[in-house]
Amino acid sequence: MWTSHPMVGFDTETTGIDPTQERLVTASVIIVDSNEVTRHYWLADPGVEIPLQAQNVHGISTEQARREGQAIDKVLNDVADLLCHHMAAGHPIVAFNAAYDVTLMECELQRHGLPTLAERLGRAVGPVIDPYMLDRAVDRYRRGKRRLENLAEHYGVAEDDSFHNAEADVLATLRVLGAMLRRYPQLAEETLESLMETQRQTYTEFQQYLASRNGQRVTGPLPWPVTV
Repeated sequence: MWTSHPMVGFDTETTGIDPTQERLVTASVIIVDSNEVTRHYWLADPGVEIPLQAQNVHGISTEQARREGQAIDKVLNDVADLLCHHMAAGHPIVAFNAAYDVTLMECELQRHGLPTLAERLGRAVGPVIDPYMLDRAVDRYRRGKRRLENLAEHYGVAEDDSFHNAEADVLATLRVLGAMLRRYPQLAEETLESLMETQRQTYTEFQQYLASRNGQRVTGPLPWPVTV
């Protein structure tokens, strides 16, 4: 089963909410392989001002990023190489709202003239596991918000750190996934290819629902986790 593979948690903190336009500020990759946990963390100088609203979310100021951050090209390359190493080996990248983080990485790599994740892999990006999409797939009609902190509470996951810190969010995401697999063991029995298609379909249906609320229509299937 795919759950026997190392789990590669991934999260970013950025300059805003549009993955096609924002810049990477921090990235965290935490690899859980049996009982061994390996942590990677990067702070980048994004080369632009970090808006106050984003600073209030993740706590990284423009001054701190310029003073302590690595060159953005190096950070992007390091993160992309690590993610692609694991995806090429069939290890799932676990990211909450993966459409944001993966799309942001592709756009940032392209913006800086670096090979994208897809170009490094020579194929579509994956495997990717997103507890946010899986939760919508297995419990479609549950009312209430589905932010990471909401899912942590729903699945009984204790969290000691503050959310909106990349490392804390990765750990919470991995714990939520573990709790989901215990509650819905059938997820572990599916193939990664099947789960990728389930998440892609769930993403399409959710975007169609959001569009319909505004009197618009979206035809599918939509691309996922890279949404551009």
